[in-house]
Amino acid sequence: MFEKLKKAISTLTTLATQKTLSETEVEKALWDFEIALLESDVAEEVVKALTSKIKQEVIGLKLSRSTPTHEYLKQRLASIIKEEFFKAQPINLLSLIEAKKTQGEPYIILFLGINGTGKTTTIAKFAHYLKQKGYSIILACADTHRAGAIEQLTTHAEKLGLKVITQKYGADPAAVAKDAVIYAKKHKVDVVLVDTAGRMQTSRNLMDEMEKIIRVTKPDLKIFVGDALAGNDAVSQAKEFQKFTDFDAAVLTKVDADVKGGAALSIVYVTSKPILFLGTGQNYDSLKPFDPNEFIKSILNAQ
Repeated sequence: MFEKLKKAISTLTTLATQKTLSETEVEKALWDFEIALLESDVAEEVVKALTSKIKQEVIGLKLSRSTPTHEYLKQRLASIIKEEFFKAQPINLLSLIEAKKTQGEPYIILFLGINGTGKTTTIAKFAHYLKQKGYSIILACADTHRAGAIEQLTTHAEKLGLKVITQKYGADPAAVAKDAVIYAKKHKVDVVLVDTAGRMQTSRNLMDEMEKIIRVTKPDLKIFVGDALAGNDAVSQAKEFQKFTDFDAAVLTKVDADVKGGAALSIVYVTSKPILFLGTGQNYDSLKPFDPNEFIKSILNAQ
C-alpha cells in the first residue's frame, strides 16, 4: 500500500542528504518528486503546495554533524504533511452518537457518492461496526433508481439481523429516508444509516434530489464515499459533492488494492474534511478507522 508515494519521498530525502543543495539542485530534485507524486494520484494543486513548502525547507540546508539529515528531512516532511493535509477537525463518531442517544434522538448518517464506489457495502460495514459497539441500527434504502439496490441493501440487512426501510423503485428517496427517521424515533433506534443513489457530480437533477433528502432528514453526518483507485477523479468528485452537499467526512474504499495513496492526501487537502474509515476488503469487518499519524508514518517509512 502507498508504495509509489513512499518511493517519491525516499527519492527526495536521498537526493537532499547527498550535499547542501542549491536552489538549482533543489528544483531538479523537486521536479522528480513532483512527477512521482502526480503518478501517485496526488492532485496537482496539492503537489504544488507540498513541494513549495519542501523547497523552503531544503534550500541551503545545513545541519550539525550529529544530526542525521535523512531523518531530519523525514520529520520535516511529516510536519509539513500534517500541517497541509490534516487541518480537518477530527470526528469522534461514537461520542456524537452517544450525545444524541442521551437526548433520546437517533443519530442520522447519510452516505453519498457516485455509482461503483462500494457505497452500499460500506453502509453494511458501518452497520456491522456500530452493532459491534452495542448500538441499534436501521437501514434506509433511499436509492430508488438503481436496479437491484433495494435487494442488495435488504440482503445485507438480513445477514446483519437489521431492519431496513424500503419502498418501490421510482419512489421519492426523501420520503423513504424520512420514514426511516420516523421509525427510529418511534422505536428508540440509536442510528439511521441512509443509502442514496449513486450520482455523477455533474447531474443537476440528482444533486437537487440529494439536497431534498438532506433538507427532509437533517442528517447529523454526511459521508462522501470515494474510491481510492479513482485517483484524481475521486478528488474532483469530492470537490463537487462538497459544493452541493457540504459533506462532513469521507470514507475511502478499495484501499486494499491501492498502491498509490494520493487520493487520501488530496481529498483531505481540497475539502478540509477528515477521512473516517478505509475500506480494506469485502468482509463486514473490513472497515479500518483512518489514523492520520499512522498514514504519515506509513508513507514516510521509505528506505
